[in-house]
Amino acid sequence: MRKLILTAAIGLAAVLPAHRADAGPTLDAAKARGQLVCGVAADVQGFTRADSQGKWSGLGVDLCRATAAAIFGDAQKVEFVALDATKRFPALQAGEVDMLASNSTFTLARDAALGLDFAAIYYYDGQGFLVPRKLGKRTVKDLNGVSICLQPGTTTEANVVDFFQKNKMTFKVLPFDKVEDMRKAFFEGKCDALTADLSNLYATRVAYAPNPNDFLVLAQAISKEPLALVVRHGDNQFADIVRWSLFAMLEAEEYGITSMNVDQAAAMDHPLLKRMLGVTPGMGKALGVDEKWAYNIIKQVGNYGQSFDRNVGSNSPLKIPRGLNTLWTQGGLHYAPPIR
Repeated sequence: MRKLILTAAIGLAAVLPAHRADAGPTLDAAKARGQLVCGVAADVQGFTRADSQGKWSGLGVDLCRATAAAIFGDAQKVEFVALDATKRFPALQAGEVDMLASNSTFTLARDAALGLDFAAIYYYDGQGFLVPRKLGKRTVKDLNGVSICLQPGTTTEANVVDFFQKNKMTFKVLPFDKVEDMRKAFFEGKCDALTADLSNLYATRVAYAPNPNDFLVLAQAISKEPLALVVRHGDNQFADIVRWSLFAMLEAEEYGITSMNVDQAAAMDHPLLKRMLGVTPGMGKALGVDEKWAYNIIKQVGNYGQSFDRNVGSNSPLKIPRGLNTLWTQGGLHYAPPIR
């Protein structure tokens, strides 16, 4: 007890080490090359997508930029590498990318067996089905006997097998390695249903359907799909930076701090805001980055709600409801640990 009292009395800055003892190679490599290398899904509107000029946008893209802002003070210092589902984990394992923001589901087997760590969940999703309205399918229980386009070796395939076996239903698989080939086959009528995370299906319908109103996203989810940022196992400092970059965006939304008012927030006499925005030193030192790390994220990228709304929510073509991705203060699942 005496030690705890003493620690509280002398303050956080005095007990933090001069440098992190657990620094790993990823941060050093990123600094040496002058940019972060982030692996992303090849083309998912609202999450990870490049326009005709090669400019990337999306919720996952924003999270890569947030990490770059924390490390470099510049959210634009990111190289994006598009990866198919079968190549994303090997690319991270081989060191070809520093992290993944590739709509990858957090599962026990992946977390424990691949030499990877799922640093933080950024989107709570569930797997569903997209079908042509003309087929008359209105619920997932109507899908008995259908043909389904999907990517093999993914949790998507495993969830379909589990669901159909559990409900004593049959289906036919049309496998595709590339997302674009799978999508093309579905809209050409070569299979009856397309399965993916619900967010992905909304994006696919808006972006690629010849007439979006001709297709229906069935409302029921058949699985839990927590999408998480992924890093290599054992690189603790880098994992901390990735994790807390997302948490800073969530905490900023909870306290009403946006890219527009962050300067006013930094001038407020509020202990939490002063710690988070680097007015009171200590949090940057703990992570091994500049004290303005969170300020730079919020100023250059925005808070989580801003990113959600412009990419997938009310200010985007997708208009996906926040649902489970609402903050805990509003009945959702998003919750940032205290920044202290």
